[in-house]
Parts: sequence; C-alpha cells; structure tokens
Amino acid sequence: MMEVVIVALAATLGNLLMGWDNSTVAAGMTYIKKEFVVDATIEGLIVSMSFITGTIVTIFSGAVSDMVGRRPMLITSSIMYFLSGLVMFFAPNVTVILVARIVDGVAIALAVTLNPLYISEVAPADIRGQLNTFTQFACSGGMFLAYIMVFSMSLTDSPSWRLMLGVISIPAVAYFLLTVFYLPESPRWLVSKGRLLEAEKVLKRLRGTDDVSGELALLAEGLSPGGEATSIEEYVVAPASEILVNQEAGKDYIKLYGPNEGVTMVAQPVNGQGSLISRSMLSQQGSFGGLSSTGLKDPIVNLFGSLHESTLPEGGGSRSMLIHNANSIFSMGDPDSPFGTNDNLHAPLMSFQGGGGERAHGSKDMLGMRSNSSLRSNSSLAHGNTVETPKNTNIGGGWQLVYKSADGAGGGKREGLQRVYLHAEPGAVSHSQHASSFVSTSGYDIPIDGGEAYQAAALVSQSVLGTHDLLHLPEVAATGSKWKALLEPGVKRALVVGIGLQILQQAAGINGFLYYAPQILEQAEIGTLLSNLGLSSASASFLVTIITTFCMLPCIALAIRLMDISGRRSIMLYTIPILIVCLLALIIKQFFEVNSVINAAITCISVVVYESVFCMGFGVIPNIICAEIFPTSVRGICISLTSLTFWACTLIVTLVFPTLLQLLGLPGVFGLFVLGCIISWTFVYLKVPETKGMPLEVITEFFALGAKPGTDPAEIGIK
Repeated sequence: MMEVVIVALAATLGNLLMGWDNSTVAAGMTYIKKEFVVDATIEGLIVSMSFITGTIVTIFSGAVSDMVGRRPMLITSSIMYFLSGLVMFFAPNVTVILVARIVDGVAIALAVTLNPLYISEVAPADIRGQLNTFTQFACSGGMFLAYIMVFSMSLTDSPSWRLMLGVISIPAVAYFLLTVFYLPESPRWLVSKGRLLEAEKVLKRLRGTDDVSGELALLAEGLSPGGEATSIEEYVVAPASEILVNQEAGKDYIKLYGPNEGVTMVAQPVNGQGSLISRSMLSQQGSFGGLSSTGLKDPIVNLFGSLHESTLPEGGGSRSMLIHNANSIFSMGDPDSPFGTNDNLHAPLMSFQGGGGERAHGSKDMLGMRSNSSLRSNSSLAHGNTVETPKNTNIGGGWQLVYKSADGAGGGKREGLQRVYLHAEPGAVSHSQHASSFVSTSGYDIPIDGGEAYQAAALVSQSVLGTHDLLHLPEVAATGSKWKALLEPGVKRALVVGIGLQILQQAAGINGFLYYAPQILEQAEIGTLLSNLGLSSASASFLVTIITTFCMLPCIALAIRLMDISGRRSIMLYTIPILIVCLLALIIKQFFEVNSVINAAITCISVVVYESVFCMGFGVIPNIICAEIFPTSVRGICISLTSLTFWACTLIVTLVFPTLLQLLGLPGVFGLFVLGCIISWTFVYLKVPETKGMPLEVITEFFALGAKPGTDPAEIGIK
C-alpha cells in the first residue's frame, strides 16, 4: 500500500508548515521586540493571533468540508500559507504583522483540523494510526528545520525576522502543487455524495488492488450507524466441508461466502444466542453509563479492550472476551428472554431474501452471489452507475463485513437486510489438528475440511443496502448531518471523549513550552552552558531548541511503530507520568541552591524530555482519536467542535502564559501543568477506549451500543 503512505506523507506537509510557523514565530519574537515597542500584552497577541483566527475558522471548517470535500480545504490551506509568508516578509509595523498572523491562522486551522480527518478517511484500519502519527512527525520536523534556519540567521550581525517568518511561502508552493495535482478526494466523502465510481477508483489507487468491493460497501454502511438496533452476537466459525457446500445447512448454521460464489465457511451461534446483547435489554438496567462493573470507568472502554484481549476469562471455557465483558457490563437478566435468540440464523450471509424467501445463492435477486453480479441502483443520485457487491469481505483489522437477511422481510424493505461486522478471535477456541469435527458450545458438531475453527464476535444491525431504492447515499448522509444528530447518545459519548482530550492536552502545558521555550531557557541562564562557544544568549537558546526538536523525532518515530501495536490508549497512559516527572523536576529545582550550570542543565533535560515524550503521545493521539470516533454523516461537524475546543484552549494558554509567568513564576505555572497531567491520565484511564486496528465504521457502531435504554423491541425489529 505504498500509494496510501505517499498520499498521507504529502498531506502532512501542511503540518510541517505549521511546525515551521510555530518555531519561526517563537524565535522571531526575540527580534520583533527589539525593533518595536512590544509589551507582554502585544507579545501575547502576536503569538496568539493565528489561534484567534483559527478558533473562528474551525467553527465552519468541518461543515464546509462536508459540503465541498476535504481536498479543496487543503488546497485553501496551502494558498493561505503562501500569502501569510508574503505579507510577513513585507510587514512594516505591528499592525501588518497581525494581519499576516490572521491569514496564517486560516492556513493552520484548516491543516490541523482536516489533515487527521483526511488521513483517517483514506487509510486502511491496520495502519491508520501510523499514518496519522506522520502529522506529528512532520510538525516536529518542521520545527527542527525552522530552528536550524533561525539559529543560522542568529549568528549574523543583523538577523532579519521578516525573512525568518516570510520564507514559509517557499514550501507552501510545494504543498499547493501536491494538493492540486496529487492528493485524491476522500473516498468516504465521495460515497456520502453518491459518487460511487469515483470512490471506487480512489480506493483502487490507494489499496493497489482491483477488488475493493468490501471496503466500498463498508463506506456505504458507515453513513447509517446501527443506532438502537445494534446487537452483539457470538459465533463459532469453521471451514465448510463439501457436504455442507452441496446440501442445506441446518437452521443453526450460517453460510459465509468467500470472494468467489462458493460457501467456504459456516458459522454457528454459541448457545443459540443470536442476539446476545440488545439495547432494548438495557431498559431493565437503567442508563448505560451506570452499568460499568468497574465504577467510574466507561463500559465502552471495557468493550473496546475486549477486542484486543488474547486471553480467556477466568475459569477457562471458549467464551469470547468481548462477549464475556459485555455480559458483565450489561448484566443480562432472564436467559429465556426473547431477545436471546434469533430464528433467522440459517439465512446465508451476503444474501438477501426477497418476498418469496428464496435463497440468493446462485440466483439473481438484489444481492446475488454470482462473482460477476452487481448492485444496480435505480436512483438518479447514483447516476445510474453499477457498483459491485462485496465479494471481498475483509475490511481490515481482522474484521469481515458480511450480510444476513431478516426473517419475514419483504423484498426491498430496509429491515430486510442486516450487516454483520464479524471479528475473529483465533485462539479463543481450542482445536485439535487431528480432529475431524469441531464440537461447538451448543452441542453440535461442525464438519471441517482442513484449517481451524475459531470463535467470533459480531456487531449486527440494519443495512443501508436494504433500502427499497438501494443507494440513495446522499439522502442517507443528509439525514444524519443535521445538528440534532449531535444529540444522539452515541455521538454525545464520542464528543465527551474528543472534547475532553483536546482540553486536557492544553492543560498539560505544551503550548507554554512550544511558544515560550526560548524565553524559558534564557531565564534558566542557558547561555552559561554554552558560554565557551562564544554564543549569545539568544543563539544558545535556539541551539538548545534545535537539540530539543531533534530529540522529538526518534520519539515520534517510535510512536509511529507502536501506534497500531501497543495502541493509542496505552501510549498515553505510559507517557503522561513521564510528563509529570519532568514538570516536578522543574519545580523542585527552584527550592534548592544550585549553581547556574546545574540549573540550566536540569531545565534543558526536563524541557527536552517533556516536549519529546509529549509529541510521542498526548501531542498527536487526541487528533487521531477525534478523527476516528464520529460517524461519517457528522464527522466534519464533530471535528469542528473538537478542533474549536483545541483552538480555544490554545488561545487561552498562549494569551495568559506571559502573565502567569510574571505572577506565579516558573514553579507556579509548572504546578498548574502537573495538575493538568494528573487529570489527563485519570480521564484517559476512565473514558478513552482503544481504537487501534478497527475500521472507522465499527468504532462508531461501538460508541452507539447501549446508548438508548428502554427501546421498544418491536421498533428495532428483534424477533
């Protein structure tokens, strides 16, 4: 998938320019203050003007990107970067500097808001975290390159801050050319507009394969999350023998069709529990938020964590960890509940029963299983184009997208087709290599023909493809893109996670370090460490900042490696304590009599480690998670809200930091940051689930689980 990697790298050029801008502004202020009369208020205004603009722009950027697309917004960002550099290069006074910072704020806001969104929408689930971490690597790389330039210029007799801040126009031209001539539009956005053939073309280019039918169907399904109709089911999956291929399977079996039309696997519900957990059952237990078996910890955290567990629950057995944790969270009641069974499990997956109930295998109804069959829309919104059925069921991250028909549904009815997000759990079921059959937990033997049986959990809900007019995708997207959709419980829970992470990221104090690091180092008399090099105090602080930004790069490279292995949540939980230690070191040293060299050394080490570790975890992961947890229909709006929170908090920090530094001194400010880090760790532990390796559509389905207690079973079609 080299093509999607290159596309992601090209998009992150906007983040590189952001890092470049951050560094040049931080360094340029040293010389701007020498040329103009600038007090603490004006200084804070110059630094924060881009954030004031970004806060305003972010309000509209997500909704506008939903209307016009992601790519046009990135093109606009590149143009704004170019113009801001030109204006800054010719700035004669502080007023023009502020104008340039306003233009620059538009560029930064669009890049920061939409690049993680764009990369998440084009990346496959298995490497989405790695590709999105490129944004932080590019940002830190831009800072590193900019500080090298600034340090070199500081060695001259008369450093030009205009050149420092204006040179950004040169890489902005390269960014413009890449966005116009190379970057494709987001396939998810194209599907939401009914431009299916264009989306298919983009997916083929990005995935390097001609069979993208499964992912194309996944993008369509993502326009309509399951909502209250979602249930978790548990299956035992085993290879099908020739007997099962050629004869009718029992009613307890489900046929799983492979890329070709033949049945390759069969699935059986465990203990007959075809609808193990339903939202409607929550009415017996009260609100979803109170069902956690671990107190304040969000049950969604446990459910997501279950997907990444490879061990069995205590006491052994073959129960899925997902189902095990779901049982403990939802506290199922009467085992004889009508919601615990499903008589329609014999319906073939990836098939649709018409009004006559005829099986679709080998037939020519709506979702026929012929390898050359197609899903033809009678909707003009699909432009009369033909879209292939999902022949390839793999959607990434160990997930499969398959279908089953609901009993009693006439042809063309929405409830007549259910999508099944199937997650295999190899190792959860023991299997002897010499066994001729697999004894399921429900007492039936499933004949196998080589290979191993495994246990699987599934998210089951109504399919978008079951509508009578099939692919009215723009109408489906428009239905969910209204502001009232933000009040859906699943979306609200995701917003709590996204907005909370953005607030706490700033509470940890990173922008105080990034924008005022040169001045912090100057106050620590950093020049004494480098006095034998004959450098000025300003040049010495720039040199230390170069070292700092350089140290960020291997840390972020490590994060790229671990992001889809250890996961987002784990990285944050392990790195935030390191931030606390660095901040405490900066505080404690103030209470001891130390010479200037030791004081400067402690400050340098603490600042370097803090910034490097922050960029590795808490600096990049909030944006990654925010780009993953919202439904396609409201993703742009939700990204705007979380980004607005980021900008507002950044604005507050950059405006008040100089004043806090004067009032409280470094120990007091760093003490506030320690408190912010402690709160951040607690929030991550209690509320933030692990999303590594999961398709975006599956993530949003999980957030919707259990969101509406008290739902009438008849309304959600559970039999």
